[in-house]
Amino acid sequence: MEMEQIIDKYFRAGRLPHIWCPGCGNGIVTGAIVKAIDKLALDKDGVAVVSGIGCSSRASGYLDFNTVHSAHGRALPVATGIKLSEPRLKVIVVTGDGDATAIGGNHFIHAARRNIDLTVVLYNNNIYGMTGGQYSPLTPTDSKATTAPFGTVDRSFDVTELAKGAGATFVARATTYHTPTLVDVITQGIQHEGFSIIEAITACPISFGRQNKMGAAPNMMKWQKDNGVMLAAYEKMTDEQKAGKFPIGVLYKTTAPEYTAEYDKVIARAQKGGK
Repeated sequence: MEMEQIIDKYFRAGRLPHIWCPGCGNGIVTGAIVKAIDKLALDKDGVAVVSGIGCSSRASGYLDFNTVHSAHGRALPVATGIKLSEPRLKVIVVTGDGDATAIGGNHFIHAARRNIDLTVVLYNNNIYGMTGGQYSPLTPTDSKATTAPFGTVDRSFDVTELAKGAGATFVARATTYHTPTLVDVITQGIQHEGFSIIEAITACPISFGRQNKMGAAPNMMKWQKDNGVMLAAYEKMTDEQKAGKFPIGVLYKTTAPEYTAEYDKVIARAQKGGK
């Protein structure tokens, strides 16, 4: 399907044009989500999109599905409630690096631990773009931000490793430059039965790029091209070659009992008087 047809089918025309800044990659990530949904031929009424607060979280308002634009950091508990009440739904969580790993960090690790069947697309632009350019838990060490004008000393999370450690059963990463890969891993994440996290590396040229002298949006896209390496190739590189690079693609996949299915068993036991 052509992008114009995708926009007509999956976006709320009355909410467009969007408010994202020139050069922002959030539109590319949002487009990748709907391309994945279209690829799977999912019924729009069978999809729920839940977001928190932040630049990325505005996406839920533009998409023509069952949508919730929730509170800051609270997208995952809202999505958990939706999935438990309507397990038939494909529930996709749209979140950002600050929304998911700072105020929402506790919810993130426990949703992963429970292995509830949610697909989380984390738009990682390395900064709080909407509220003034403060550094987030995913801002690289030594990077500048409005709250770290001389560089942050905090060590940043690798959110994919955090997710694996917390119990996620599908972990992937791609960039807005590697759009076909991004569509593919989101598609796989939606199909996976369990907690799926896809880190989408996206550019924020206005806040992060400007403060860190990365140049205009095309330069930031080139950085993604030069440093994102498919996992199979990344694993063959030496430690010296890996410096500054990061793997993309499906990084980890396993199986474990899914939370809503296990909870149904609890309900069945309770209905039988605990037997």
